[in-house]
Formats: sequence, C-alpha cells, structure tokens
Amino acid sequence: MAAYILRRILLIVPTLLGIMLLNFAIIQFAPGGPVEQIISELEAEAGESAQAANQSYRGRQGIDPDLIADLERQFGLDKPVHERFLLMIWNYARFDFGESFQRSETVINIILEKMPVSISLGLWALLGRADRAYGSIAAPVPRCTGRALPSSRCQK
Repeated sequence: MAAYILRRILLIVPTLLGIMLLNFAIIQFAPGGPVEQIISELEAEAGESAQAANQSYRGRQGIDPDLIADLERQFGLDKPVHERFLLMIWNYARFDFGESFQRSETVINIILEKMPVSISLGLWALLGRADRAYGSIAAPVPRCTGRALPSSRCQK
C-alpha cells in the first residue's frame, strides 16, 4: 500500500508539468497577447484624439517599433519559448504569479483576497457531501414501526 501511495505522489510531478506545458502553449500561441492589447489601446486613443482635435483621421499611422520592442522586453516576449517556460516554472515555484493586467495588482493578492470565500464554499460542499454519505449508510437499515409485515426484516 505504501508503494502505491508513493507512486501516486510521484506521478503528481509529471502530471503538473504536462498541464503547465499545455497551458503555456495555449496562452503563448493564442492571438491577442498583452502587447497586441496595449497596441490596440494606443491606436484607439490616437484615433480618438485625432477626432477630438477635429483633424481628419488618415488611417493607421503605426506605432513606434522601439515602443513595441520595449513592450516585448517588459513582458519577456523577446526571449526564446523554452526560456519563457522555464522562467514561468521558476516563478510558480516561488509563488510569483505576476501582476494582473486588468486590476494592476499582484495575482497572489487577488488569490488571497478571494481565498476565504473559496474555503467557505469548499467546506459547505464537503459538509453537504458528508450528509449524503451518512444518509446512504443509514438508508439500508430497515426500521420497524409496529405495523411491519411478519415477512419483513425488522430490527428488534
């Protein structure tokens, strides 16, 4: 039994690495990363400011390539893919999940902020599950109410 438990515990490591690799591949190779999001916001602001100044908007003027290179460097997109993956693993091992793009605060603070509600919901779900387990254990035991048929199984 101890060998089985040890084997199951050791299988956690490759399973987690596989899940993280799949997650990394989906996030890295999906279109619309943080750099593209910032570029589209900058282009939208440039278009609005040109319209607000009563100038005719002459189409896409383009973003400075140095700004794009700085953004890629800021988000680590200038490094090779394998280096980014290893850096992600290293940061996760230190519980450094980075900063949220939408809330401008660290992800660990957001997790800690939401943790009490998650723990509460988990405990209530566990309690509900335990109640059902106790009920299914007690259900097969017949009880006699005094009106049972002679052929029924009654505990006396």
